[in-house]
Amino acid sequence: MIQIGLERLLDSEHTFLAGKRLGLLSNQASTDSRLRHGRLLLQEKFGSQLTCLFSPQHGFFSEKQDNMVESSHQIDQRTGLPIFSLYGESRQPSEEMFERLDVLLIDIVDVGTRVYTFLYTMAYCLEAAARYGKKVIVLDRPNPVGGLEVEGNILRPECSSFVGLYPLPMRHGLTFGELALYINSEFAIGADLEIVPMQGWQRRMLFRDTGFPWVFPSPNMPTPDTAMVYPGQVLWEGTNISEGRGTTLPFELVGAPFWQCEDILERLAATPMPGCSFRPLVFEPTSGKWAQTACAGFQLHVTDAAVFKPYRTSLALLQAVIQLYPEEFQYKEPPYEYEHERLPMDLILGDATVRNMIEDGVPIVQIEEGWQQELEEFNQLRRIYFLYD
Repeated sequence: MIQIGLERLLDSEHTFLAGKRLGLLSNQASTDSRLRHGRLLLQEKFGSQLTCLFSPQHGFFSEKQDNMVESSHQIDQRTGLPIFSLYGESRQPSEEMFERLDVLLIDIVDVGTRVYTFLYTMAYCLEAAARYGKKVIVLDRPNPVGGLEVEGNILRPECSSFVGLYPLPMRHGLTFGELALYINSEFAIGADLEIVPMQGWQRRMLFRDTGFPWVFPSPNMPTPDTAMVYPGQVLWEGTNISEGRGTTLPFELVGAPFWQCEDILERLAATPMPGCSFRPLVFEPTSGKWAQTACAGFQLHVTDAAVFKPYRTSLALLQAVIQLYPEEFQYKEPPYEYEHERLPMDLILGDATVRNMIEDGVPIVQIEEGWQQELEEFNQLRRIYFLYD
């Protein structure tokens, strides 16, 4: 089993933290290998040095279901510490919040996808730390979809939002610590940043290879299998198609009342989609899109994660649905993640031209060819920030 950054910090002499006031950005998934929560372990180790907690989207206990469902500041009953919500009236920490700390510890379960907002909460904390003269220490954790593969187009500046602040591909192949190093340096944030790396993690590892227990970081990320399909299936958030919210298999299920599965499968046959299988079914969400309505659709089964391309797979499915159901299919209208004018699908895709090519029927593999050079440039650049072989 691997040892995560939290555990390594707790096992160290940590003399460099002597007398420092500590804040912690985390949520309920930030546990050690024995499922003990980090805030409790840190309070036990550092006592009154731990002065405050911060929470990302979905709330400290991952209880908030959907985007733009804000959480409030509160007092943590277990520790007596204030929890400052960074997904509420503001998504950026204030000077008043940072006055309580000298060092911000960041211990977050990420899912390796550009649109997962925890990444940008970390980035805003780096900016605040640089502005207010504080130190940041990221306690690293695995990228659950591995550290080898990268996939997708690079985000364009005009599509920048809270689901994409930086020119990253959809699947970036970096750990949270490596992302912090990359962002802090490449975008000249200049925070006083340190990483406590993991021990035993290798880039080839998917989450189940680590031996570490999975705790869901957000309410619709129940298993590592969800994380595996998420870099593609998140696209459906920008449409009127159910992405499986309100079921026990969010993002693994996808569909709508007007789908005809055999027609869709016939259309999909033109695109190579290795390492997965679409199993037709009917599901009925209990909440969200098409609640209490039978949806024809698929469960997306990953049969070989080493060759599976989640982004290509979902783009191909999206194109098939647009072509087959031009009257019934709709894009979600704003607002989406605090953007009130731009089309949510463009923010998720990160490039409106990708949407235009999908609508025009350009084959998905041909669309991919257009971003391969930029993707390879990113792939080379990210290696500078690797902490693991």
